[in-house]
Amino acid sequence: MEKVMIRLRMGMGDAHYGGNLVDGAKMLQLFGDVATELLIRNDGDEGLFLKYENVEFLAPVFAGDFIEAVGEITEAGNSSRIMSFEARKVIKARTDISPSACDFLDEPEIVCKATGVCVVPKDCQRK
Repeated sequence: MEKVMIRLRMGMGDAHYGGNLVDGAKMLQLFGDVATELLIRNDGDEGLFLKYENVEFLAPVFAGDFIEAVGEITEAGNSSRIMSFEARKVIKARTDISPSACDFLDEPEIVCKATGVCVVPKDCQRK
């Protein structure tokens, strides 16, 4: 099946906790955006997110980090789409060095994994 990827930088507005730590819910928001694109590509409709399953927060994310969120449809029923997601840190902010220092990571760090179920009603499927 087709994969979708989005990449963006976490800003100060995404920092929710002390030390500029980003709320884990931000990763779920990114997964929702990935799911929307997957459904549009697969069905021609945004569909609806039914539920997340097996969410694992594996490493902290900070303002200034670049996150790559990827997903794919792993199973398709009549109207349900089961998806798997992974968020990876590809650039790490290095505020310990200077306010603008960053490191490109040779090996991306997995920060969150999840599976989810989306639904596209039959009368909305155009593909």
